[in-house]
Amino acid sequence: MAASLSLSPTTVSLVLNNSRGADSIPQATKDRVTAAAKQFNYRPDFTARLLRAKRSYSVGVMVPELSEGYASLVVAGIEETLMRRGYMYLATSHRHSARQLEVLPRLLWERSVEGLILVDTPSKLTVPLPVVAVSGHSQDDGVTNVILNHDLAAELGIRHLVQLGHRRIAVMKGQAFSSDTEIRWQAIERAARESGVPIDPRLVVQLHGDSPSPSTGYAAARALMKRRVEFTALFAFNDVSAFGAIRAFQESGLTVPQSVSVVGFDDIWGAAFHIPALTTIRQPLRRMGALAAETLLERIAEKGAVDYPRTLCVEPELVVRESTAAVPAKPVRASRSARPSTPPGGTAR
Repeated sequence: MAASLSLSPTTVSLVLNNSRGADSIPQATKDRVTAAAKQFNYRPDFTARLLRAKRSYSVGVMVPELSEGYASLVVAGIEETLMRRGYMYLATSHRHSARQLEVLPRLLWERSVEGLILVDTPSKLTVPLPVVAVSGHSQDDGVTNVILNHDLAAELGIRHLVQLGHRRIAVMKGQAFSSDTEIRWQAIERAARESGVPIDPRLVVQLHGDSPSPSTGYAAARALMKRRVEFTALFAFNDVSAFGAIRAFQESGLTVPQSVSVVGFDDIWGAAFHIPALTTIRQPLRRMGALAAETLLERIAEKGAVDYPRTLCVEPELVVRESTAAVPAKPVRASRSARPSTPPGGTAR
């Protein structure tokens, strides 16, 4: 085919394999190669390429679970970047199973992946691969952590509520297995204290269970109201738990934001379309996924160099919508009797 186009085999190979060197080839030449490949029904021999280069051009991606929300947005950023660079990925869900967390890295390594991306997943380095962890906080050698500036995120959320007049702020912590639970709680507690509105321990609840739905936030909000302690706002661990909390408040006769304001975290796709539209702290999730993929590919290209970034920090943004308002005249004290119902589906991180 190269001869028929009067091009060098190298040029044709770069175009057909979407290699990085193809960036310097004129688009008209690329179009000629692509048209000829279709005419001759050419299909690259990927197995031969792998054996020749001793490369798989694939990476492993581990997530707690894949559904609408945090993980899917991060993976979207990973996928976009990898495919643009000619890489594929093998994605697997561990669902917080200790056994899976131990076994899956080795299974991916045995399938010749060149590196691992962990999404909200504790690192268990049992394989000789470069690792990039999104929302990871491991200090292990070989791991690059892509993290959010949680101090700024907490400050943005607390300051917004304080400016609206809220002084009795409840906080919903994440599940114990989430990588961000403790660091986010510490940041919120610190921001509240520095703003002169320290968090009452009786207004702190934690999500339990690993259900990928708003049900965890729903249950935590009902438990909070049963304590009969005044509060005027809730800072939820994530958007999906905020959805569940809003449902629980509404069933108890409370309106959002007239009775209680709610701030979420993440800014998943559904946040803007929830009723009321959710005020939230936006994590640049797609960008975090893209940054993880870009960093891993750079580390793969460097072939085990010891000089690699240990931490990459991204910045959050406050998105104000309809679920927050000025403090009500009468604080929330207790729940009214309401029959529990099943909250709508979603994903809880």
